[in-house]
Amino acid sequence: MSDPMRPRAALRTAVVWDVLEEALDRRVKATGTDALDVLDTGGGSGNFAVPVARLGHRVTVVDPSPNALFALERRAAEAGVAERVRGVQGDIHGLFDVVERGGYDAVLCHGVLEYVEDLAEGVRNAVDALRPAGALSLLAAGTGGAVLARALAGHFTEARRALTDPDGRWGAGDPMPRRFTAEQLTAAVTAAGVDVGAVHGVRVFADLVPGVLVDTEPGALDALLQLEAAAAELPAFHSVATQLHVLGEKRR
Repeated sequence: MSDPMRPRAALRTAVVWDVLEEALDRRVKATGTDALDVLDTGGGSGNFAVPVARLGHRVTVVDPSPNALFALERRAAEAGVAERVRGVQGDIHGLFDVVERGGYDAVLCHGVLEYVEDLAEGVRNAVDALRPAGALSLLAAGTGGAVLARALAGHFTEARRALTDPDGRWGAGDPMPRRFTAEQLTAAVTAAGVDVGAVHGVRVFADLVPGVLVDTEPGALDALLQLEAAAAELPAFHSVATQLHVLGEKRR
């Protein structure tokens, strides 16, 4: 898979990457060290872990898939950051069986909570891995984005089902176990001891725009990236984003 900085992949990751990079820079200045300890739970093959390591930070990736961890190892080696990336097999449930509690300056929890039965437990474990004032980057599927996508595809009954289902699912064939609203995520983060700094809507437009338009129209990709960045922090667009990103700081 592509890194966040590569153009086509940037449609899915640019907003999160830009915000995360700024948060890591702030932690560097606050801690007075150039190299942070970063935990990427559910980090898979290193979409974010490898670029974070390129910034000079030490990254531990926890993922249940041996194949993903093998791909991570290969990718880190190809990027020349193998010494700064460590892969560990595990998941958010048994997180402290494999990593240190309170041992990290930043924790990435991207695409994990959709697969966790207890939202509060999943968020709490991610937060408990942080040092005081550490940064939490949380990314999860948004309910509203699924509703809008199903409706625009003409699946109106499924759209209504996703709108009313407690887990935001549009039916038995929905591959996503659960989705969230911005209010659900911020409430869980706050309850776990994190002060929310910002909420971003991710992939507000990118999943709705025909790929052929982005690939063939001159300047379309850059313009769409700029549109995504402009809409990301506006609360009005959180309710229709494919994903929701919450950035916060653990209370001291």
